[in-house]
Amino acid sequence: MEQAATRARINALTMIQGANSGHPAGAFSSIEILLTIYALANLTPENANDFNRDNIIISHGHVSAGAYAVLAEFGFIDINGAVKNFRRCHSAFQGHVVREVPGIDWSTGNLGQGLSAGVGYALAQRARNYDGRVYVFMGDGAQTKGQLAEARRVAVKENLKNITALIDFNEHQICGEIFDVMPCNIKALWEADGWEYLECDGHDFKDLFKTIFKAHKSEKPCVIACKTIMGKFGGVMENTSEYHGKAPGEKNYYDIIKMLGGDENLLNQVLEWRNKNLTPEYKGRDIKPITPVLKFGERFKYSPDTKTDNRSAFGKVLTQTGELNYQQPDKTPILVFDCDLAPSVMTANFKKSCPKNFIQCGIQEHSTATISGAAAAGGTLSIWADFGMFGLDEVYNQHRLSDINNAGNKVVLTHVGLDVGEDGSTHQCIDYVGLIRNMFGWKILVPADPNQTDQITRWMFKNPGCMCLAMGRSKIDVIPEFYDDAYEFEYGKAVKLRSGLDGAIFALGYMTQTALKAADELAKQNIFVSVYCVSCPLEIDLNALSDAVNTKFIMTLEDHNVNTGLASIIANGLVRNNLHAKKFKALGVNDYGLSGSSNEVRKCMGLSVEGVIENVNELLRG
Repeated sequence: MEQAATRARINALTMIQGANSGHPAGAFSSIEILLTIYALANLTPENANDFNRDNIIISHGHVSAGAYAVLAEFGFIDINGAVKNFRRCHSAFQGHVVREVPGIDWSTGNLGQGLSAGVGYALAQRARNYDGRVYVFMGDGAQTKGQLAEARRVAVKENLKNITALIDFNEHQICGEIFDVMPCNIKALWEADGWEYLECDGHDFKDLFKTIFKAHKSEKPCVIACKTIMGKFGGVMENTSEYHGKAPGEKNYYDIIKMLGGDENLLNQVLEWRNKNLTPEYKGRDIKPITPVLKFGERFKYSPDTKTDNRSAFGKVLTQTGELNYQQPDKTPILVFDCDLAPSVMTANFKKSCPKNFIQCGIQEHSTATISGAAAAGGTLSIWADFGMFGLDEVYNQHRLSDINNAGNKVVLTHVGLDVGEDGSTHQCIDYVGLIRNMFGWKILVPADPNQTDQITRWMFKNPGCMCLAMGRSKIDVIPEFYDDAYEFEYGKAVKLRSGLDGAIFALGYMTQTALKAADELAKQNIFVSVYCVSCPLEIDLNALSDAVNTKFIMTLEDHNVNTGLASIIANGLVRNNLHAKKFKALGVNDYGLSGSSNEVRKCMGLSVEGVIENVNELLRG
């Protein structure tokens, strides 16, 4: 093990100096801890792509060079590929650890989120009835971060005693010593949240093994403060913050390599190779989200004389699907996460029917967002339902990491748009399409009525990938076309509900209700407009756009920020496909909302039936 540690330091330092960037000091202080856990864990090159094994999360992902060097010691990767391709475009060996490298279970780097991911994997293991372990590495500088406290509490509440967290306790971070940067009692923080706190020498293999075995016997989640020296065995890098995030430089590199007994010609070979070869040798494994294996019941039908809310339609499908698959060994486990909103987001009935698969996380959205993503990556259908402002706006970065990890979790947002009118601007989520649009893998689904919600929910449960279902809270009308048995939801299709050559209105989700009422009133004035229901705003329906440009104008209607939602997507689609609308009008939210009923707030924004009619007449007069 000591020889492996020396080799790992030589290789990690060569990676960093070869790239002339990286985090050498933290990598050096973590080497023995990493080697110990990878030696102990039920995680091998042969089972690295399986679910039934131990999981390892490296929260302080900037120690990537050390992690890659350790993985090579256990045969997960070829060390030559890592040393030559560290921090190069199109290489799996990125500057912060990513799942594309076998042996890495979560792409990290945003400090303080790794424990949440570990909780997610532990919950997934439990849901799959697998008795494994989860190890989470982290740095000491991030111990003050609030998301860590959220994750600690969930782990204790759920009795996840199979989690062992390991802190690289070297007492240094970028700006100096950790207790100067932000004083805190790290031991007291963990113990206050119910964890067992142990200490050991993080460079002594015997002490590490002994302490980890003790942690395994604990009846509580356990954290080990591994006392280390920043830059250990790194000469000038030892016990200083200076080399937290920069290469040592050639002179220091050769001094350290000589001290470690390494090959002084290795760096020249790496630099020569990097200069000649522009294409990396290894791009990593292909990470794909699971396709859930589930049994589905018959659709619920809402007749045209029914008035209900979309969130209730979602809740009925969720409960039905949960009951049909609960604790069935041949079905994908369904985990539902809540942040103290179950009665409002319609997950309470699932809790009654499937109590062991309902995870109450309290008002801790940051950790819950990451937990739900990692639970999906761990082999479950993971669903987190929350209000729009809390489930997306507040935790955008966590969803971005789920996207990077290709986790495949499902986020259900209620109370989006202006449909939470009385609560005012702080609670009106008017940017959900724009935020999801910034990411590359997420799909967003915005149903127009309860029948479409039923179909969309089932579609979301059946298909892989990160998805967001966004709904209001109000009771709304049933659209007859979606009640018809002939209707089948098709992702990306803008459904044409009215036909007319005087104009075309593209309405986002439940704003279709307003567009249809306006179209019916306009027809009484002998003005006939087409109405398209857009439930998949990130997917351009070229057939619908090609049809719409033959009318006198195109109008978009959304209770979303007019600058970042449907209007900009439709306009972008027209330009990119060389389609020319005769006139274009965007109706949407142009300022933070007021406090009043949903209808009143929409009316003030010009998004009422009357507002649509007025704008249509203005377009036709102009």
